[in-house]
Amino acid sequence: MNHDLDIKKLRNHCYRQSKVPGEFMLQMRAPGGVIEARYLSLVQHIADTWGNGLFHLGMRQTLSIPGIKYEDIPAVNRYIKQYIQEIEVDLCGVDMEVTEEGYPAIGARNIMACIGNIHCIKANINTTALARKLERVIYPSPYHIKISVAGCPNDCAKGHFNDFGIIGLAKTEYDYDRCIGCKKCIEACAKHATGVLSMENGKIVKDTCCCVGCGECALVCPTGAWTRNPTKFYRVLIGGRTGKQTPRMGKLFLNWVTEEVVLRVIKNWEDFSAEVLEHKPVYLHGGHLIDRAGYNRFKEMILKGVQLNPEAMVAQRILWTETEYRSNFNVRPVNGVRAEG
Repeated sequence: MNHDLDIKKLRNHCYRQSKVPGEFMLQMRAPGGVIEARYLSLVQHIADTWGNGLFHLGMRQTLSIPGIKYEDIPAVNRYIKQYIQEIEVDLCGVDMEVTEEGYPAIGARNIMACIGNIHCIKANINTTALARKLERVIYPSPYHIKISVAGCPNDCAKGHFNDFGIIGLAKTEYDYDRCIGCKKCIEACAKHATGVLSMENGKIVKDTCCCVGCGECALVCPTGAWTRNPTKFYRVLIGGRTGKQTPRMGKLFLNWVTEEVVLRVIKNWEDFSAEVLEHKPVYLHGGHLIDRAGYNRFKEMILKGVQLNPEAMVAQRILWTETEYRSNFNVRPVNGVRAEG
C-alpha cells in the first residue's frame, strides 16, 4: 500500500479506510434516511463498476459502498457529483458549491431519522422534513456533530445516543364535553407511556408534570375528546454517545420547544465547538465538548440569540451517568486466565 495516502483527507471526503490495503468505502449521505428509489441504481452502478459488488446500509443511514480502490476514487467522485447536487443543494438547500472532488466534509455526520408521520401512526412530526432543514444548518462543517430525529418519544431513531437527539412531541388538548369516560386513554397511557391520566367524577384528569407528549391518548380516543395541538413541539436530548471507554445516554436539555428553537440551537453548535476546540476541529463526540466547557457554559452559548417559546423548558442542571469500564470493573483471574474488564 502507498503509505503516502492522505487517509485523513480521504475520510474528510466520506471515504472510510478498509483493512484491505488500498481499498475504501464510500459513505453517501441521505439526510433523514429517505431518498427517491431511483438513486439505488446509482448505488448499484458504483458497487458494480468500482466497488466489490456489495452495498452496506450504514448505521447512520448512509448508502455505503465498500471495495473501492484508491485509484478509482476520482472517477467515483465525478460520478456522484450530480447526486450530491440533487440531494444536498436542490433537495436540502445546503449553501455550497459542488465540485468533482466529492463530499467537502464529514464532520457533520449524516442526520438519522425514523420514518416519521409520512407513514407511522405514532409519529408526531415529519422527521424527514426536519432532517433536511437541519442539513442546511450543519453541512458542510469540519466540526463533529451527530443528530438523530425521532417522530415520537418511542425514540426509534435512538436520539438518546447522539450528540443531539430531537424527539417530536404532541401537546394534546382535552375537550371535556366530548369525553364519554370510556377510559381508553387511561389504559393507553398506563400501557405505553407514563400513566399520567386518571378518572375523577367520570372525566379525565391529567398530571401534566410527567406527560411525555407521545399522543397515545389522541390516538385511541373514540370521540375526539383528545386532539393534538397543531403546533409541533420537540424534546432535545444532548450528550449521548457510544464508544469503548465512556458510553452514556443523552440527557434532557430542552422540552416543549418549537422547530424554530431547535434550528437556532443547532445553528449555534459550530460556534460552540470552535470555541471549545480553539478553532482546531477534531473528531470528538459532542458530549466530550460539553464536558470540557461545563454545562452552564454550554447552555449559555448554545442558547445565544435563541428566542424561547412560552412553553419551553430548559434543564437547569444535568447529572451525567456513564459507564467507565476501566474503573468500574475489578480484574480477576477466571479459571486461571486473567480477564480484562
